Amino acid sequence: MTLELRHLRYLLAVAEYANFTRAAEALHISQPTLSQQVKQLERALKVQLLDRSGRSVRLTDAGEAYATYARRALRDLAAGERAVLDVGDLSRGTLRVAMTPTFTTYLMGPLVADFCAGHPGISLDVREMTQARIEAELLDDRLDLGIGFEGEHAAGVAATALFEETLGLVVGADHPCAELGVVLSGALAGHRLALLSGDFATRRHVDAYFEQQGVRPAVAVEANSLSVLVEVVGRGGLATVLPTPIAADDDRLRRVPVEPSLPVRTAALLRRESAYRSAAARAFEERLVEWVRGSGYGVVGVRGDG
Repeated sequence: MTLELRHLRYLLAVAEYANFTRAAEALHISQPTLSQQVKQLERALKVQLLDRSGRSVRLTDAGEAYATYARRALRDLAAGERAVLDVGDLSRGTLRVAMTPTFTTYLMGPLVADFCAGHPGISLDVREMTQARIEAELLDDRLDLGIGFEGEHAAGVAATALFEETLGLVVGADHPCAELGVVLSGALAGHRLALLSGDFATRRHVDAYFEQQGVRPAVAVEANSLSVLVEVVGRGGLATVLPTPIAADDDRLRRVPVEPSLPVRTAALLRRESAYRSAAARAFEERLVEWVRGSGYGVVGVRGDG
């Protein structure tokens, strides 16, 4: 039997859903057809790939090994298709970009608007997610580029420094700290805070700072959305810790210096090490570098040479 791409897709669908019926529904084929196709694959390889003995279907050890290569093959083929369709003059194309939440307002908004205005033929898929998920999606070829932070990265993910980002205390215009010249770190324990949830890199930086300073913060609100934090802080008596440029772009917010200063971290462009760099990806990187240089931030590690 000649193996075809559908055999790989069918096997991976059953492995994902752990059920032939649900996998068949997702693939829009009948359950008997799906079962027959997977059995054909097993006969061709002369090995059992699925354990059908339990209430749910799971990959055997041989199936797990084979599925690793099947996923890689499909991913590489998809990358090959994009490479063939890539148009160097940027008259058409697609680009999948993700960033961690704090970049949404002050970086991605103006950057995406500028890129779309300059390259109207490129379709952008922009998402917001945690850095761990960004790196996983890059490795699975579900993203082309990510914007996160330097640090420890998953094997196969390359990071290039962009600029230094400073965290600071951000409050609403009517907050008691709004007119202060500086707030000592110990005083933060006396203010109710709204912070990003622990899934996000920003929260881990903030928690490390509080621990270092011996401060037990009064966390009144945790959110997995930057826009929620901005709205809560802008309207009420809560404070937050966010990148200082966010407050500069919102009249309802005020930046208040903290001593000792909150940590500085380095924003980074993330990509899969072996990934094909499309013309759209190169153009986006160039726009990003232009934005960094124009913003006045310190570190620029990406060349703007395409």
